[in-house]
Amino acid sequence: MKSFIVVILALFVSGCTSLPEHAVDQVKSVVLAKTTSSWDGAYLPAYPEGQPEITILKITVPPGVRLPLHYHPVINAGVMTAGELTVVTEKGQTNRLVTGDAIVEVVETLHYGMNEGRVPAEILVFYAGVKDGNITVINQSGDSYD
Repeated sequence: MKSFIVVILALFVSGCTSLPEHAVDQVKSVVLAKTTSSWDGAYLPAYPEGQPEITILKITVPPGVRLPLHYHPVINAGVMTAGELTVVTEKGQTNRLVTGDAIVEVVETLHYGMNEGRVPAEILVFYAGVKDGNITVINQSGDSYD
């Protein structure tokens, strides 16, 4: 028993982790998006001034639902985790997303999303905003939902 404790202490002191070394070789990293522009081709704006605040939302859109016309005053990006979603700008540009797709969303551009599929659409969205700032503005009335 004493030798077992010595071995455990030696592993701990040497910085050994609970995973075998070969497990590190199994870690994979896949770039889903890396860009300086949103999906419509417009360059992303500078980050807003102020205390940075990151917001991460899991948004679920039921089948047949169309979101209201809105815009985002901050850079945001998402990954579809289930279903499908079509994003349409006020000018009629469209972007259809399915499970696994990444999107760098349009900024300061009116658009809406709609789920034309048969299952709920689920998307994880990361917003790079500022403390006490809006991340989504419905129409141009200034009303927001965050």
